[in-house]
Amino acid sequence: MKGMHVTKWICYATGYVFIISGMMKLINPDFREIFAGIGLPFPEVILLLVALVELGCGMLIAGRMYMYVAVAPLLFIMLGALYFTKVPLIGTTGFLNFAFQARLDIVLVIMLLLIWQYARGLKAT
Repeated sequence: MKGMHVTKWICYATGYVFIISGMMKLINPDFREIFAGIGLPFPEVILLLVALVELGCGMLIAGRMYMYVAVAPLLFIMLGALYFTKVPLIGTTGFLNFAFQARLDIVLVIMLLLIWQYARGLKAT
């Protein structure tokens, strides 16, 4: 059976999520309030950096170029998102609500790790 290899689909799906997420952070003013509410210093600057990294690295992953380099900043962003926005839910609403709210973040971390492993294999050959 001919068709696209599963890693291509993982790259396209993951790239799509980050491209759209980065674009929304650039055009939707609600994200300014969200980033300001997290308590990070210089929230507007961090928002812009996160949006540009998501957009750029998402495009690299979707285009299957420099994937090994593009995964690391996105993993850092995802782990930061989990830490700042999802982990506090454990203490306030419980583990089950945390697990529900964090489900997509966790799936993206897993997909990024799969892409990183795939790209590492390409780099070794």
